[in-house]
Amino acid sequence: MPATPSPRADAPAHILPDVLRPGLALVFCGTAAGKRSAVEQAYYAHPGNMFWRALHAAGLTPRLLLPAEYPRLPDYGLGLTDVAKLHAGNDDELPRDAFDVPALRAKIEGYAPALLAFTSKAAARAVLCRAADYGLQPERIGASRLFVLPSPSGQARGHWDLAPWLALADVVRRGAGA
Repeated sequence: MPATPSPRADAPAHILPDVLRPGLALVFCGTAAGKRSAVEQAYYAHPGNMFWRALHAAGLTPRLLLPAEYPRLPDYGLGLTDVAKLHAGNDDELPRDAFDVPALRAKIEGYAPALLAFTSKAAARAVLCRAADYGLQPERIGASRLFVLPSPSGQARGHWDLAPWLALADVVRRGAGA
């Protein structure tokens, strides 16, 4: 079974494909692919990005994965998507209409991961329509609990904190449905 359904032939191409399938414990949602990720066709590909190191440090993967290994994440119960699938770049470079929140909500309701973790406050704000602190949120999308993480981007290094990633891993280990 493919990780995600094939897009319609007339649909614009996503910068990076979603990595989604039913039954995932956790799906990570960023704002948009970074420029390096778009060029390399791999999520969180910039060497300064902490995403892959944080996954491993939090115990969500048994070893440090390379960005090019992103299609293997469902093997660990994990998935990936972005709020802006048709654009790449920093948040401040994205067009005002880049975020497709209805499409994200429909995907999450359809695939129903136990948890959806936003990999930045900007992604969370776009979907929740409010500012959010790090951690578990009171809202849900369908059956999926929502969690906000600090951005792993090297450009957000001043806000980097592994603690929320460790807290997320604890929620995953305890079972997110509670």
